[in-house]
Amino acid sequence: MQELKESSRRFQEAVGKLGFRIQVKQMEKSTRTAIQAAEAVGCSTGQIVKSLLFQGKRSRNPYLALVSGVNRVDPKRLEELVGEPVAMADPEFVRQVTGFAIGGVPPAGHNREIATFIDRDLLGHRVLWAAAGTPSSMFAIGSEELVALTGGRVAVIKS
Repeated sequence: MQELKESSRRFQEAVGKLGFRIQVKQMEKSTRTAIQAAEAVGCSTGQIVKSLLFQGKRSRNPYLALVSGVNRVDPKRLEELVGEPVAMADPEFVRQVTGFAIGGVPPAGHNREIATFIDRDLLGHRVLWAAAGTPSSMFAIGSEELVALTGGRVAVIKS
């Protein structure tokens, strides 16, 4: 197995401090897209957790949407949940808030607390795969464990 990159080690240590034991896997190829990730780990695209960061247009607060790899976020549904208009966060804001680059943002272990919303469809899978700090690292997690790890609110956020 390849040695973990610094971002993946930092993520693994952060969730370890929260009491979760996960095993980060460094992949040979990029897992930047849900399709690439599913191919890399041998699962369905629906089992991939996409971590998408939005920013409130008024408050400038970050909002994290954890979405099944086969779904897209409906910004209107997210706006109803957070009570303000939102837009996709730019790469600089993503890195500042999470500590990770787009394509490798994990669902937890960020630089600061982020209100998190979990696509209800993810709970239909026993095992999920999510980014672990880089565009080529992932980890497996149970759906209920994902909810516990993130403290996220399960909701219908897909379009």
